[in-house]
Amino acid sequence: MSNEMKTIPLLPLRGLLVYPTMVLHLDVGRKKSVSALEQAMVEDNFIFLLTQKEVATEEPNDKDLYTVGTVAKVKQMLKLPNGTIRVLVEGIERGRVKSINHGEDFASAEIETIDERQEATVEEQALMRNVLEQFEQYTQISKKISQETFASVADIVEPGRLADIVSSHLPLKIVQKQEVLETLSLDERLKLMLRILSNEREVLGLEKKIGQRVKKSMERTQKEYYLREQMKAIQKELGDGAGKESEAEELREKIYDAEMPEAVEEKALKELQRYEKMPANAAESSVIRNYIEWLAQIPWSEETEDLLDIHRSEDILNEDHYGLEKVKERVLEYLAVQQLTRELKGPILCLSGPPGVGKTSLARSIARSLDRKFVRMSLGGVRDEAEIRGHRRTYVGAMPGRIIQGMKKAGTVNPVFLLDEIDKMANDFRGDPSSALLEVLDPEQNNTFSDHFIEEPYDLSKVMFVTTANNIGAIPAPLRDRMEIIHIAGYTEVEKLEIAKAYLLPKQIREHGLSKGSMQVRDEALLSIIRYYTREAGVRNLERQLATVCRKAAKQIVSKEKKRVVVTEKNIEDLLGKKTFRYGKAELENQVGAATGLAYTTAGGDTLTIEVALTPGSGKLTLTGKLGDVMKESAQAAFSYIRTRAEELNIDPEFNKKNDVHVHVPEGAVPKDGPSAGITMATALISALTEVPVKKEVGMTGEITLRGRVLPIGGLKEKSMSAHRAGLTHIIMPKENEKDLDDIPESVRKDLTFIPVSHLDEVLKHALVGKK
Repeated sequence: MSNEMKTIPLLPLRGLLVYPTMVLHLDVGRKKSVSALEQAMVEDNFIFLLTQKEVATEEPNDKDLYTVGTVAKVKQMLKLPNGTIRVLVEGIERGRVKSINHGEDFASAEIETIDERQEATVEEQALMRNVLEQFEQYTQISKKISQETFASVADIVEPGRLADIVSSHLPLKIVQKQEVLETLSLDERLKLMLRILSNEREVLGLEKKIGQRVKKSMERTQKEYYLREQMKAIQKELGDGAGKESEAEELREKIYDAEMPEAVEEKALKELQRYEKMPANAAESSVIRNYIEWLAQIPWSEETEDLLDIHRSEDILNEDHYGLEKVKERVLEYLAVQQLTRELKGPILCLSGPPGVGKTSLARSIARSLDRKFVRMSLGGVRDEAEIRGHRRTYVGAMPGRIIQGMKKAGTVNPVFLLDEIDKMANDFRGDPSSALLEVLDPEQNNTFSDHFIEEPYDLSKVMFVTTANNIGAIPAPLRDRMEIIHIAGYTEVEKLEIAKAYLLPKQIREHGLSKGSMQVRDEALLSIIRYYTREAGVRNLERQLATVCRKAAKQIVSKEKKRVVVTEKNIEDLLGKKTFRYGKAELENQVGAATGLAYTTAGGDTLTIEVALTPGSGKLTLTGKLGDVMKESAQAAFSYIRTRAEELNIDPEFNKKNDVHVHVPEGAVPKDGPSAGITMATALISALTEVPVKKEVGMTGEITLRGRVLPIGGLKEKSMSAHRAGLTHIIMPKENEKDLDDIPESVRKDLTFIPVSHLDEVLKHALVGKK
C-alpha cells in the first residue's frame, strides 16, 4: 500500500496499542467508539486505532491523542451481555493524523498512510541478528515467552515488522511502545529495540537476584521454623518442655515487647542468637540470658503522663508539709513551664538542710504532686564507681549500676528519682562515685548515660532528679555546679508546734493504736516538749518524744489505770522524765571574758560560748575545744589586732609579755570549725583584758581581719533561729549580710534586734557593758 490520504472512522484506545500485522481482541464500550465501529462495518471494515495519552480521559480531544496510530481491519464483532462489543482487529499499516473531525455520533480522522519497505539492507540484517540474539537471551531469563513464540519471531525477515513484534512481546509502558510506533526509520527502530532489550534484560536480571534473595530468606525462615518445631516436639517427648528453645522464644517476645530503640533491639537479638547457639551448660549462657533480661526489663519508652494541675499539686504539697515555701514555689514553677512547653528537661534539685527537716519526704510529695513514680537511692557510704555505672559483663556476678536498677524499679522513663545523702559519698581505689554522678546529673549529658553493664546509651533526660544533703561543702564543686540548690533551714517553735499538731501527733496516735478520744495532748504540753526535751533544727527527735508519750499513754490505758489520757504541761515530766534542756541558753548575768557566738552546723544553727582566761606568763596563746584550723587562725588574727590597737582599747601594751592567754570553746569533745567566730573571739579577749563584761543578751557572728573589718558569713537564718531558741535578743552581724534578713521567718525576726556592723569598734560599742 503506497502513501496516500484517506478519511476513516477513529477508535481511541485506552492503555493499549496495536502494531501493524498484529491480530488482537478489543472490548469497546464507549458510545462514540461503538458508532465508529458500526460505521467501519458499513463502509470497508477499515478503522484507525489511535492511543490516548491518559487512560482516565473519557472524551478525548486532539491534544489527548498521539499523532501516529495504526490502520486496522475489523475482522469480527460480537456483542457481549453487559453491552460492550468484543471486536477482532488486524493491524495493517502505520498512519499519521492530519486532522480529526469530532462528529456527534463518532469521530473520523484524515490520515496519511505510511508505506514501509519489506527488504532489509545489509546493516539492517546485522541489526536484526543482534535484536534476535538479545531477544533470545531475554526469553531465557524471562521464562514467560515460549520457544515456539521465539521461533515464530526468528522467521520474520521484514526489519520493521521484527521490531514491532518484539516490542509487542515485551512488558513496556505505552509511552515506550508509542515511541517504537512513531520511529519510522527502520534502522533507527531496530537500534531503539536493542537499547530497550538491553535495559529490560538488566531489569530482569535484578528482579531475578532480588527474587532469589527473598526466596532464600523465606526458605531459611521456614527451615528455622520447621527445625524449632521439631526441637519442641523432641523436648516434649523427652519431658523437657521448658527447654532452652522455649526460653529463647520467651526472651524474643520480651525484646519485641520492650519497644527498645532500633540499635538496642538489634544488639539484643544478636545476643539472643549467640544464646541459642550456645550449649545450655556453658558458663557464658547464663551471663547472656541475664543481660538480655535486663535489656528487656528496663523502661525504654513507657512514660507516665504528668498531671499538670498547679492547684492540685499545691494542695498536695501543703497537705504533706508545713512551711518550706521556697521548695514548693520551685516545684510549681517547674509544673507551670512544663504545662507551657511540654518538653522541659527534668530539673536537678538539691535540698540541703539539717537532719529531720523533711527533705526525703518532700521528694516523695513532689512525685505524688506530679503523679509520677518515685524511686529512692541512698548514697550514704557509697565509695565504688560501679555502684553508679555498673560492672562490666566480663566480671562474675556483674550487674547494672543502681541508677539503671532504679529505672527498672520505676518502670517508666520519667520518675522522680531521689539521690539521698549525696554529701555522704566517699572515694578510694575503686573509683570516685561523685565523678560518675556528673554524667547522671548533667542535663546536657544524661540523655546518653552509659552504664558499663548495659553498654548501650540510656536516656535519663526525662527523669526529675532530686538530691538531699546536710552539708553542701562536702559535695565536690563540679557536681554541686550541676544542681539547683534549695536551702531548707530549721523550723521555728511556732512551725514545730503546727507540724506536731497537724502531722506528727496524729501519725503517732494512729501507729500506737490510740484514738483522739482516748488521748489528747494540749498545746502547752507540745510546746514544753519542743523547748525542754528537744534541741534540733528538724522535727525527728520531736517525733520520737511524741512516740514515747503515746507508748506511755497506751500502757496506762491497757493496764486500766485510765480510760483517757490528757497530756498537759503539769504531767509531762511524769511521762518523759526530768527536763533534758534548759530553755534559752543565754547567760544569766553579764560575764567578763565570755562572749556568745552563733555557729552553723550540719544540724542547723547553734550557739557557742567562747571563754578567755588570763594567767601570769610570757604571752603564750593557748586554744582548746577541738578547734579547726580556720577557728585557730581567727583567734590568732583577733590576738594580733588587739596588740596593734592596745592603747586605743585601754589595754596595757605589754599585756602579751606579762600574761598567758587561754581561749576555750565548750564543749571540748565536739570538733568545731568555720569562718565566723572572729568577732566573738576578739570581743571575749578584749573583755578579759579590759575586765569589762559582755552583755548576756547579745549573740554575734562575723569574721575579722587584721585591720578590724568585719567580713560577711553564711547561714544567718539558721544562726538567728538558734539565737532565738537560746533566748538571746540582740544579734550583731556583718553589714553585708543585711540582704539575708528577708529569709528569716517573721516569728523569729520580730523577737530579735539585728545590729549590722562593718568594724570591730562597732561590735564593742554594742557588746560590752557601758562601752561608748
